[in-house]
Amino acid sequence: MFTPLTGRSVLITGGTKGIGKAIAEVFAGAGARVAVAGRDGRTGAQAVDDLRANGAEVAYIRADVSVAQDADRMVKETTERFGGLDVLCANAGIFPSVRLENMTADDIDSIFATNVKGMMLAVKAATPLLARSGHGRVIITSSITGPSTGFPGWSHYGATKSAQLGFLRTAAMELAPRGITINAVLPGNIETEGLAELGPEYRQRTEASIPLGRLGTGADIGHAALFLATEEAAYITGQTIVVDGGQILPESIMALEAQ
Repeated sequence: MFTPLTGRSVLITGGTKGIGKAIAEVFAGAGARVAVAGRDGRTGAQAVDDLRANGAEVAYIRADVSVAQDADRMVKETTERFGGLDVLCANAGIFPSVRLENMTADDIDSIFATNVKGMMLAVKAATPLLARSGHGRVIITSSITGPSTGFPGWSHYGATKSAQLGFLRTAAMELAPRGITINAVLPGNIETEGLAELGPEYRQRTEASIPLGRLGTGADIGHAALFLATEEAAYITGQTIVVDGGQILPESIMALEAQ
């Protein structure tokens, strides 16, 4: 039995849809007070309505994490609303597809601005409040794409997800004296709106490549993040948890056929 997170204050960037919203649902279900940050007000309002339907204490903060002033403000607003900040889930990310030969400088700048710069700005802004909480936690949503795997069209995306882990290890050392842990969850293919847009053939072929034979759910990622936020995970920092149904394990399609 894990120590309850009842009353803890949690800020989730990119928390209005997809994996971020699922993480918010898990934390809210564990009794935490949750702020979800995102750029689109309509999506944010809908997320709050959905989460409050289950009795959760939830707030929406309109913010673009790639803008330093927004990162500072979302932390400030969360603190003002909930009286402090205990957990930051740096989840905001984009994953546009473009082949290397067609990639522009703007494509590279845009994805790094959200996935890397935005993550770093959020962590920097949250650090003083997380230190004050006495049990500060940072959980980064990275990916198996980049650190462990590759996929045509996502070289820039994979580069950002690997960069997050490069940041993680030194950040863990710098944050440790302040009583803050920082870890990352690396999702495989998760059933989200974004994956649905890739079409049924992509889904079928992906499921065939996963030893467990199915896509993951947002809740699978949420529960991994929740564990890293518990008191029982207080001695874990600078680490990664792969949540992919075993996708990175087979050395070839023949290994799956041999099952």
